This record gives sequence, structure tokens and C-alpha cells, in this order.
Amino acid sequence: LQVFDDEGKDVTPHPLFHSDPNTVVPRQGKLSASSAYFGATGSAFLSSFSMHQTSGVNASLGSFSRSRLLTSYNFSDVQVRQEEVKEWTKEDLDRRVDIYLTETETIWILDMPSVVVSVESKDAGRVLERNRIYVDICKNRPGSDRFVEKMMQTVNGAAKNKEVQCNKIVTEDKGVLVTSWDLYDSFNVSEIESTSKAEGSRATTGKSSKSYTTKEHNQTMPVSSNRGSTTSSIMISESPVLARIHKEEECHPEAILTSENFQQNLFFMERILMENIFQPKLAAYRQFPVLIDPDATSDTSGTVAAVKEAKQEERDKEKKDKEEQKDAFVDPPILSDLSKTREEIVPPRLEWLWSYICDLTNGHSVSSMAWSKVNPDLLAVGYGAFDCKEQKKGLACCWSLKNPMWPERIFRCEHGVTALDFSMASPNLLAVGMYDGSVTIYNVRSCNDAALLDSSESSNKHTGPVWQLRWVEQDRGATGDGKKERLICISADGRITEWFIQKRLDCTDLMKIKRTESEKKKLPGEKERKREVLISQQAAGMCFDFHPKDTNFYLAGTEEGHIHKCSCSCNEQFLETYRGHKAPVYKVAWNPFSADMFLSCSADWSIILWHQDSQTPILTFSSTAAFVHDVMWSPKSACIFAAVNESRVEIWDLSASTLNPVSSCFANPRVKFTSVLFAKNTDCLLVGDSKGEVSVFELQNLAAPNSNKVQFTR
Repeated sequence: LQVFDDEGKDVTPHPLFHSDPNTVVPRQGKLSASSAYFGATGSAFLSSFSMHQTSGVNASLGSFSRSRLLTSYNFSDVQVRQEEVKEWTKEDLDRRVDIYLTETETIWILDMPSVVVSVESKDAGRVLERNRIYVDICKNRPGSDRFVEKMMQTVNGAAKNKEVQCNKIVTEDKGVLVTSWDLYDSFNVSEIESTSKAEGSRATTGKSSKSYTTKEHNQTMPVSSNRGSTTSSIMISESPVLARIHKEEECHPEAILTSENFQQNLFFMERILMENIFQPKLAAYRQFPVLIDPDATSDTSGTVAAVKEAKQEERDKEKKDKEEQKDAFVDPPILSDLSKTREEIVPPRLEWLWSYICDLTNGHSVSSMAWSKVNPDLLAVGYGAFDCKEQKKGLACCWSLKNPMWPERIFRCEHGVTALDFSMASPNLLAVGMYDGSVTIYNVRSCNDAALLDSSESSNKHTGPVWQLRWVEQDRGATGDGKKERLICISADGRITEWFIQKRLDCTDLMKIKRTESEKKKLPGEKERKREVLISQQAAGMCFDFHPKDTNFYLAGTEEGHIHKCSCSCNEQFLETYRGHKAPVYKVAWNPFSADMFLSCSADWSIILWHQDSQTPILTFSSTAAFVHDVMWSPKSACIFAAVNESRVEIWDLSASTLNPVSSCFANPRVKFTSVLFAKNTDCLLVGDSKGEVSVFELQNLAAPNSNKVQFTR
């Protein structure tokens, strides 16, 4: 191969190694190769190998052809030509060529001489001698003039200013009135010498007024005596009381706010404030005389009282004018009798006292209310919607008369609460029925809102809303003493169940409410109609009430509008069926004084008075065109009952009138009344509405009952 440049000059590189075939070299290694590749044509091979390295072409032995070729390689500055190559014979290929490999020189990149010398090396003696000389120099250095120690001043870094923002440091000046007994106790605790004790006792013989300044480690107390004008300073140690004060001040404020003692003190303080605010209302609720503070001279209270008096005077004047106009045509003797009767007769009315409501219950509809069987001041209120479209999480709250602004216990439920009741045997147990059919029992004595028992694991649990539940006491009979308590529920799935409290809640069916056909009179000549095919054989239960004297019998109201009289000993058929309502029956209630009478209210806008021996209604009350949601007999009179419909609450007195209620109170706009409950020990009425408010009303000027029995002539 020859390499030519652009001008045609031969620039073929010469080989660096020329082998002499006559020279014999000692063999250090052998490598077999082709004789044609290395031998007489070794220089040509090296030239071709150099050319292939320059061109970047990977060549092998098989790449050389036996034919004559002329190939030109174009580079930027170099032109390579391949001339004719001599053909290799078989002898050239079989020739053996020897190649010798030799080691190149070592190239040192980093050399770090060792500081350790072996004892067996040649330089060991010299190193030991140098070490000995160095040790002698170090020994002779102290006190020698040939060695001088000097100090050098280095440049220090520039100072930096760093600012940190912190809370404002608040300083306080405190003073305390110290008596001689405090000083005496401080001296005894400090256990100072007897001489100091004697001086301290002489300085504190009489009652004196002192002030002290608290320092970090001790207290300096200037003592001023009343007997003279002299002043002496006494150093005493820190007393246990002051040490406790400092220790409390060092505590974290969050720990103080969450401490049990602080919470208890706040609880009592809240009770005191609530009683001060609601004192006149609570006195009226408990029928105590309202006491007026003689020291109260507020301008606002005087203005409000003056406005009320002016309005009352205007009303009295209008009444007198109307009476004078009516009495102008009446004889004088009769007029005197009428004036006496008017003064004696005052119409009954409802006086609002307060309302149980807070931010937590605002917007939740009141579904049920129940008093504690033991504590007459404890009220349980259930919050949940009756409409399936407005369902949301429910609440069960326990309110106390001592704090009408916030409940004592709050139990959060996953579904709307539809019914609740307190137990008599275990007053701390509160049973709660929900819209999804579950029954839960809570412990009101515990501050934890977790359920004590629930029916989630019961295989017989209700599949529809639990519209009412109640703890019922029943006689044990001849086998046992006293009474046992049972939890009874009625649900929209058509079942009346009895629940057993064991390790878990489980129930059995007292009655499955079957649908009954309406009794229609057949007209003469009319053909028999085909019976309607019922989708379900069971009717949805809405309410129930047990007989006040014989708890073996009970009434059950249904969605069909029928009321069934049932027995606990017979779960197959009804004893009686009362047909009078045309819509679902929302409530049935036995008269607590006359055990044969009971009331029922319905969505057909009516209230019906029944006698258990007659299937025909005795009286029907219908004062307004609205659903009647709840009805309840008065616990003090056999003739008085309260009823709530969507627009107002009504008080009925059967001894006064059977046509119109004696008193009523209208609901606020866009608010519907949902439930009613009489207070046990007072003449008060509680009314719940759809906005989560439980209003407390005082029943004023109601006539005293003449008898405890309802008497009607049929």
C-alpha cells in the first residue's frame, strides 16, 4: 500500500520494526499465524494494518481477496491507493512465524513513600538514630535559649448581627397582704437557725401590713410594724405556697385548659351563669314566685317595663270600651253579675318561657321527646327527618333544665333518629330507634358517645323505620317477684318486636300486622266486587301504646288508618279493630285516669276519642286542615290533652268545650310543629318543630279538674 497526498507525493508511513531473518532471538513466547501474513511480506502487512487503522475499517484475514483490486479511499487530505497484491501460495500460508511479547516500562502516576520502615531493612539503623536525636532535642527544648516561642495574630471573621423576633416580655407587679402567721410558717419551713427564728417571732408579734417583691431565688420582705415607724428587712426562703404558684405559672397554658379540674370549674361556672340568666323563667317553670332584684336599676329594664305597661293599658282600655258598648242595652242588675263573672273568668293561654336549641341542633327536625324516669329535669330529644328525601345524620341529645343553651350529652347517629325512651329499671340506658330500622342503646352516664349495644348483628332486625319504641314494665307472674322491663318497638316493616338485652341485642316478634279489608256496605242489587291483589300482606306499623293498668294489652296504629287492639299472649289475630281514620295513624294514647278511653290522631286532619268497648268513635275533633302529628293526655287532668299539627299547638279541655280548643299557639312562618310532651311535675308543655327547636310553654289559667274520669252520655 502507498499513500499519496494532493500533490502526488508518497507519504506512506514506514514500518517501525524490520525483521532480520538471519538473526536468532531467544524465544520467550510463541504464537502461530499465517506465513503469508507474517514473513517476507511483513512490511506490507504492517503498512496495510496501519492503513486500516487510519481509515477506521475493521479488516480481517478473509477480507483480502485473491483477485487484483484497485481501491481508492478519499480523505480530506490523504488519498490511499491499494496496488496489486502478490498472490499467496499454500506454502506461504503453512509457514510458521514467531512473535515475541516484551514488557514496557512502568509509568508512576502517584508515589507516596511509606513512613514506616521494616526492622529488617537496610535503613532501619539510620531511622532509629534519627528518632533518638529528635527525642533528645525535645527533652532539651524547655529552658533553652535556642528555642523561641512566638504568637501570631490571625485575622478574625467579621461579626454578624442576627435578629430574632420573639413574644413581648410582659412584666407584672404583684402585691399580697401577709400576716404574722404566714411569716411564722415560712420560718418554720425554711428551718433556719434558732436565733433567726427568735428575731422573726419578735418582728411578727402583732398584725401588720407587709408587701414583698418576688425574686428569682429568694424573697426580700420589708416589714412595716403598726407599733412604730421603724422598718426592717428580713431575708426568708420561698414558702411552699409561693413555690406552688411558680410551678403552676410554668405549666403550659394548653395543659391548664384541658385539665380536669379546670373543666369541672368551667362546668359549675356555666351552671351558675345559666341559672342567673334564666332565673325568672325557671321560677315560673317550677311554679315558684319570681323574685325581682331591688338593686337592679337598669335603664333598659325600666324602658322595657314602661313599654309593656303602656301596651297593657291600651289593651285594657279597648276591652272596657267594647264591654261598655255591649252592656249599654243590659239591665243594671244583670250588668253587675256579668262584671263579676268577667273578673273571675280569665281565658287560658300559653306563655313562652325558653327554647332548647343550639348551633348543633339547628336545622334538624325534632322527631321525639322523652323525660328521664328518675330525674325530672333531664330531657332526651331525638332529631331526624320523617321524609325519605330529606334524610341526613341524626342526633340524640340530653338536655337539662340547668343549662337550656347546650345539651349535657350528644350522641351522633349515622341515620335519622325517629324514636327514643329512657329505661325505668336502668335509668342510665337510653334506647334510640332510627330511620334505617336499627335500634341502639346508649349509656347517658358515660361521656363517650359510643353505643353500648346495637342491633347491627341481629338477624331479626327491622327492615323499615322504627316509628316508636318504649320500655314497658310487666308483671313476672307467680314465678317471680316484682316486674320486669321489656323494650318494645314498632316498625314500618309491619312487625311489633320485643328486644332482649344480653351480650348483644336480639328480638322476637310480638305481632305481625296483617292488612285488613275495609268493610263496605253492599247496596241492594249490587254485584260482588273482585278483591284487590295486595302487594304486601303486612301493614306498616306507625305507633302503639300499652294499657295503663294491664300491660298485657296494647293498641297499634297502622298506615291503613286502622287501630288494632292486641294481646301479648296472642300473636296470631287482633282482639279488636277500630276503623275511623282515612289516613295513617300517627299516635294513640290511653287516658291515664280513665283506662277505657284513648285518643288517636291521623294525617286525615282529625283527632278521635274512642272507648275500648265500642268500635264507633265517641268524638271527633278537627279544628284545622293540617296533619295532626302528635297528641298527649295531661298527667294532671282526665279532660285535658294537647295536640300539634303542622301550623299550631292546641290545648283541649273536654270539660269546657268539645268544639274548639281552649288555647292555641301558632308556629313561626316556614316552621312546622312535629311533637308535643307534657312536663311531669309542673303545668308546662314542650313542643318540638322542624327547625330543631324545643319550645317550653307555661299553661296559665287552666280550670282545675273536677274529677279524674271522663264522662260522656251516648
